[in-house]
Amino acid sequence: MDTKWLIRSQSIVTLAAGLIYPYYLLFLKNLGNSFSKYGLAFAVFTISSAAVSQWLAPRLDRQGIKLLTWSSLGMAAAMLMFPWVESYTWVLAIQLLMGVCNAMQKMSERLLIADHTREGERGAMIGAFHFWTSVASGFAVILGGYIIDWLTINVLFYASALLYAWSAWVTFQASKRRTNKTLKEM
Repeated sequence: MDTKWLIRSQSIVTLAAGLIYPYYLLFLKNLGNSFSKYGLAFAVFTISSAAVSQWLAPRLDRQGIKLLTWSSLGMAAAMLMFPWVESYTWVLAIQLLMGVCNAMQKMSERLLIADHTREGERGAMIGAFHFWTSVASGFAVILGGYIIDWLTINVLFYASALLYAWSAWVTFQASKRRTNKTLKEM
């Protein structure tokens, strides 16, 4: 089964996240002015992700690729909003959105890996998936360090948004191909 699109889309997501993540943490700390506010912001992210996963679970089998696409679009929107944030309340709202997107992305990613592999043959796919997403993450952190030396954190947020949008496009195209293939088989 063709899994290159899944590895590609999730490597792009990992690149987008890795590009901004270290600097995003500093951004949150500076905006919140305390570790307790940073902790609350991160808790909103993780708890919203956990809560949404329970709501998504029954819908996941039918909507995996669509959820993956919407997750990337939601993260792109969040990255576009961050440079304009002026209050801690907005940080919490964006963290909530990011938590929802995280649940959609992680659950869909795992479902699609299972759907695109056969029992007893998953190791190679999981290995390739982990390799490419880890390489993307490492590359992104290095690239982000160079970019932030020359530009601003806002540029990193915008670059990350573009990468998330690119991932959404990759998954959308895979969804179209899957739909077309299903229609031809009917």
